[in-house]
Amino acid sequence: MKGHVKVKPLTDFTSRFDAGSRFRLRESWTEVQEVRWKDGRPTLKLEGVNTIDQAQALQWEYLLVPASSEPILSEDEFFLDDLIGVSVVTSDNLILGKVDDVINLPAQDVLVVGEVMIPLVKEFVKNIDLDKGQIVVELIPGMLPN
Repeated sequence: MKGHVKVKPLTDFTSRFDAGSRFRLRESWTEVQEVRWKDGRPTLKLEGVNTIDQAQALQWEYLLVPASSEPILSEDEFFLDDLIGVSVVTSDNLILGKVDDVINLPAQDVLVVGEVMIPLVKEFVKNIDLDKGQIVVELIPGMLPN
């Protein structure tokens, strides 16, 4: 595929790679002319990249999205970075602390609250209210340190 570049996505929003999407590449803007997916990774035909040599010259470069292209989230969606620093309480009103980190694992994301690791799934995370600055969780025996 002449001039096509393989991309390692650093986003969960795959629509950012649709044909017509614009990216900042080095010092200028480029547009996706065509996209093909294989094994969860896009291969893009970018405007102005027409040869294998041009594509190889872009190895290890970043494609940056414009700030105005931030995805619109539905009511029950949020950015993981927005969870860091949010208070976590159990459904019994036991204060666990604040989210120190969110670890992205293959099975699911995990909230790190001190020594407690809470899978970010509905079975454990009952409510996320960013306006209130609180996450309500329901833990099972053994999740809290002794």
